[in-house]
Amino acid sequence: MPRINLNADLGEGYGPWTMGDDAAMLAIVNSANVACGGHAGDPDVMRRTLRLARDHGVSVGAHPSYPDLRGFGRRPMSLTPAELENQLAAQIGALIGIAALQGVRVSHVKPHGALNNQACVDRKLAETICTTIRAIGPALILLAPAASQLVAAGHAAGLAVVEEIFADRAYLPDGQLVPRSRPDAMIHGADACLAHVRAMLEARALVAIDGTRIPTAIGSICVHGDSPDAVAVARSLRDGLQAAGHRLASLPELAMG
Repeated sequence: MPRINLNADLGEGYGPWTMGDDAAMLAIVNSANVACGGHAGDPDVMRRTLRLARDHGVSVGAHPSYPDLRGFGRRPMSLTPAELENQLAAQIGALIGIAALQGVRVSHVKPHGALNNQACVDRKLAETICTTIRAIGPALILLAPAASQLVAAGHAAGLAVVEEIFADRAYLPDGQLVPRSRPDAMIHGADACLAHVRAMLEARALVAIDGTRIPTAIGSICVHGDSPDAVAVARSLRDGLQAAGHRLASLPELAMG
């Protein structure tokens, strides 16, 4: 049975403010990307999310971003390499420390938002991210957008890399995500998201809005935990993938080959 991973971006509350239904998502997905203070998340939110992930047997990763709480990490920034290294070390290190209190191992890293999007096309930025991750933990898995410069930089840095596609986002012909400012950026509804994913898995490629196909190795599927129908989408994907003969697996399982 072909193996596939289902992941979600979680722990994206802050203080008394909550986002999404993390408990419900963690009963469905195989891996969680946990916000660690850059765009969302604080020590209490991180610890609560890690405890839920542990109880559900879900592997966890750090979800670092530009330091942009007000903009939810979705605004591009221009940091020096040293500034970015410091941000990544502070955020990933915070999650690793809190995870230790819960008896949880942080197994992967997935950049968030604008940082992730920019690293898909900017090789120098991607290299800074990957060399920093390797310095923090050579065994950390990089979860990166399929067919991107971040994937290439991860392999060059000697990291285990898993390529992901987005169930709820549309793609441009160059393989980049359709900007959120456009009305066609999002895929809405569980049925539409499942059809979108099935098309890419069958083609073994990113499928753009104009039909362009970019061949790539797909190892993981992301559902954004902050979307209103995230739980329904994740449940539909899990059931649909299993019905199609896929075996759902954690990122460490995939990375072990």
